[in-house]
Amino acid sequence: MNLNFKKARDLMVKNQLLPNKINDQVILDLFQNTKKENFLIEDLRGISYSDKEIYLEASRGYLNNLQIAQLIHKADLKDHHKVLHIGGMTGYVSVMLSKLSKELIVIENHNNLLCQLKENISNLDINNIKIVDSSFHDGYDKESPYDIIFIDNPIKKLSSSVKDQLSSDSGKIIMIKKI
Repeated sequence: MNLNFKKARDLMVKNQLLPNKINDQVILDLFQNTKKENFLIEDLRGISYSDKEIYLEASRGYLNNLQIAQLIHKADLKDHHKVLHIGGMTGYVSVMLSKLSKELIVIENHNNLLCQLKENISNLDINNIKIVDSSFHDGYDKESPYDIIFIDNPIKKLSSSVKDQLSSDSGKIIMIKKI
C-alpha cells in the first residue's frame, strides 16, 4: 500500500485540528510540515494521521494528533523559552517544540526509544535540542530553570523536585494527568 502522507497530513489538519479550534497558523504549519511517519516504525506509519493514540511500547505512545496540538497550543511557546520535554519517545513532539522555543531539553529513559530519538534528531540536524537519559520523576535540574515543562506522557504524580525546576517568574507545566 502506498499512502500519500502529505495528503493524510492535510486531511488531519482539516478534519481533526481546525474543527476543534486549533487555528493558530504556526501550529497548523508545524503539523502539516512535520512528518510523523518518519518517527514511527513501518508497521505504524499507516495510522500516523488517524485520530488514535499510537503505542510504541506497552505503556508508552503518542497521544492523538488533536491532543498533541491542544497541549502545544496551551503551552503558548515563545522563541525565547527554555523548555523541558519529559518523555520524548522518538522525537515527533520534541521536533515541534524545538521549532517554537529557543532551547529544548528532552528526557527519555527507555533504551529503544532513546536510540530512536537520538537518531531522528541527528538526522534532522536540529541544534537547539539536548537529549538526556534521566528519570522522568526527577526532571533535569542541571539545566533549570525552565519556562515550560511539557509532559505529553500521562503520569500519576508530579514530584516537587520537577516543580522546583520551573522559572519563578512565569514558568508553567503543560501536562496530562493520569487519573
